[in-house]
Amino acid sequence: MSTTATSAGTGRRLSVGPSLALLPFLLFVLVFLVVPTVTVVVGAFQDVDGRPTLGNLDALTSEAALTALKGSLILSASTAVIGALLGALLSYLIVSLPTTSLLRRTTLAISGVLAQFGGVVLAFAWIATIGPVGVITKAVDAAVGLDLYGSGWLFGLPGLVVVYCYFQIPLMVIVFAPAFEGLRPQWREAAVNLGASTWTYWRHVAIPLLTPAFLGATLLLFANAFAAYATAAVLVSQGQPIVPLLIRQAITSEVLLGQANVGFALALEMIVVVTIVMIGYNVLLKRTSRWMR
Repeated sequence: MSTTATSAGTGRRLSVGPSLALLPFLLFVLVFLVVPTVTVVVGAFQDVDGRPTLGNLDALTSEAALTALKGSLILSASTAVIGALLGALLSYLIVSLPTTSLLRRTTLAISGVLAQFGGVVLAFAWIATIGPVGVITKAVDAAVGLDLYGSGWLFGLPGLVVVYCYFQIPLMVIVFAPAFEGLRPQWREAAVNLGASTWTYWRHVAIPLLTPAFLGATLLLFANAFAAYATAAVLVSQGQPIVPLLIRQAITSEVLLGQANVGFALALEMIVVVTIVMIGYNVLLKRTSRWMR
């Protein structure tokens, strides 16, 4: 009987152990995800005095809010498509290298670093490179008389598209390279044995298998760009071409006071968009996992 009790006690300890190990992570999620999300949702339906209201949602239909939303959608969609196409091509070239290749390991490692390279440092790097007195701007102007900086495109929506691609492409490599690695050589050999050409194999076997992973990765890039803030905050000093910058104005503006709850409504709008995108990403990820096992 004591042996049975000991076994039962051991079983209880073993079952509790993994749960205790997750407590720091659960606490992190609670403090930095759950609490802010609840605060945003509640604040979006309250006025300055804490009374329930739908007035904050009406602000989402204003010209400024719609313009910012349009800018965010254009920025996110364009960088997602550009990043997905170029990142997929780079992923194919990397995976084509031998697994023991130093170039392959180095490129993947660099992609992992650049995918997280953003914020103030990234903005400064681009300003120092192709800004009004950037290194490349001055070199090209001296060589061929061409002003790359032009009318200041770097500090507007076109500049954000270029800068965002800097971390979108490496992120695509990290996310999409495993999909290429999941293509088994036996599938291509079987297609060739059945008389299929290289194009036939890619058209009828590889591309259909890779499409869910490609679309899922593109949605992930969209959500990544849609929620990015720090880089845009440094580059764009005037105007609010995207939603995160409009939220900053609503919270910190000294001209329009009492707009914090409007900022909550804008943040809620972003949460809804990102949630929809991530649901689509998870659906496509499940389809991809079926053949990558």
